[in-house]
Amino acid sequence: MNHKMREKCKYALLAFVIGCAILIWIMVSSESRAAVLTIAFLDVGQGDAIYIESPSGNQVLIDGGKDATVVRQLSGIMPYYDRSLDLLIGTHPDADHIGGLVPILEGFQVGAVMLSSVMGDTALAVTLAEKITEEYALEIEANRGQVVDLGGGATLTILFPDRNLADAENNLASVVARLDYGATSVLLLGDTPKVIEEYLVLLDGEELNVDILKLGHHGSRTSTADAMVHMSSPEYAIVSAGCGNSYGHPHKEVIEMLTSFEVKVLSTCEEGTILFRSDGAKFKKVDPADL
Repeated sequence: MNHKMREKCKYALLAFVIGCAILIWIMVSSESRAAVLTIAFLDVGQGDAIYIESPSGNQVLIDGGKDATVVRQLSGIMPYYDRSLDLLIGTHPDADHIGGLVPILEGFQVGAVMLSSVMGDTALAVTLAEKITEEYALEIEANRGQVVDLGGGATLTILFPDRNLADAENNLASVVARLDYGATSVLLLGDTPKVIEEYLVLLDGEELNVDILKLGHHGSRTSTADAMVHMSSPEYAIVSAGCGNSYGHPHKEVIEMLTSFEVKVLSTCEEGTILFRSDGAKFKKVDPADL
């Protein structure tokens, strides 16, 4: 065998070994995710962005923060080769919730987009609507009673809005959803104000009982009604807010109230991205660096 042939064989063998290593890594990674629900509250500064991966591998992003920070944060959670999302949900058209959805639509293949009936008339809201059309994503209006089957036994149920709120103030029309997998559950409140929380307590009662509560409006005093915390009775409350933000989120009285209910409060400002995994029996907090 001449020198050139030996070199070709060497590189072919090297490529084969690398290919096998990548395949094994993918198989091990997939195996480790089997029968596990992942939810990550991404550190996007002053805003919301929540990533969900079902036990079957379907992926959802609820809100995207204000800019492309969400893309960088997803790179620490999703496999590097994965550039697709099955569902985007924009809870309402405030910039700190939908701003990052535009770069997501530009850089990821997206199956469907769910939005509240209130779309807003800002340039950003218009751009988002245009991007959804350009990417040929299925557009869905969020309505109470919709149940999204995420696969593997995980479901996402829309609790609010319960009617068309096209003319409402943005926060009043914010999408509220409950994520369920086995005996574990999460309540996601968007920027919902107290009046809507109290309305949901009347409608759903003990059905609001969950393990994790994503606080409404970044821990603002305008959200997180006592009745909601009492009825949801979470082990953890999540604050998605930027450090030193000009709004003072989370407000002191909200933290004090949660403490009185013996709820563990976790903030993306202090923790960075907050990640939990559920085996259907209980949630376990996981360090994203361990993924």
